[in-house]
Amino acid sequence: MRLKWLGHASWKIKAGGKTIYVDPYQGEYDEKADLILSTHSHTDHCDPSKINMVKVDETVIVAPADCAAKIGATVKSLKPGEKATFGEVTVEAVEAYNFKRFRSPGVPFHPKGLGVGYLIRSGGKTIYHVGDSDFIPEMKDLKGVDLLLIPSGGTYTMDNEDAAEATVAIHPKAAVPIHIWDTDPGAFKRKVESVSDVKVVVMRPGETYEI
Repeated sequence: MRLKWLGHASWKIKAGGKTIYVDPYQGEYDEKADLILSTHSHTDHCDPSKINMVKVDETVIVAPADCAAKIGATVKSLKPGEKATFGEVTVEAVEAYNFKRFRSPGVPFHPKGLGVGYLIRSGGKTIYHVGDSDFIPEMKDLKGVDLLLIPSGGTYTMDNEDAAEATVAIHPKAAVPIHIWDTDPGAFKRKVESVSDVKVVVMRPGETYEI
């Protein structure tokens, strides 16, 4: 599985002979998609202009149902715990939501049910793209993650401290901080690696990583 970070929460993944885009928003969209995954309908995770650059008739879009009207295309929606297989690639949805970060009193930025995270499996490897979420209890049950793509920017998602706690609990082989905003990914790396054997890879948009 070969990944290219496009920026923010956006990735291009080559796995199982397929080209997969996750949370299209930033970066270059220069190759047609077999599969597009959107964690939720916010524009920085589901940008119709980017999707239309890579979508062809055969492209499958996996996204929450409220993305369909925004994209103007049919989507396949997975609820947490549901899986779908596309050739040699399996996608499983998991919970993603806020319980600590609020738009206004009692109104979280990402309420439960708005979006999901995805476990992407191929060739015996597993990538976990968290989506936009706090460190939620459900994460503690996830095992066997090879690469964790975790938001660490604060405000709308986990900050460095929460993201580090989540990373240690999930215990992937490696983790990449994303959705960074103005936080220091180096602080996340130092925190995680000081208390665990998880390898933290700090990437720049356009760089690639292979598992």
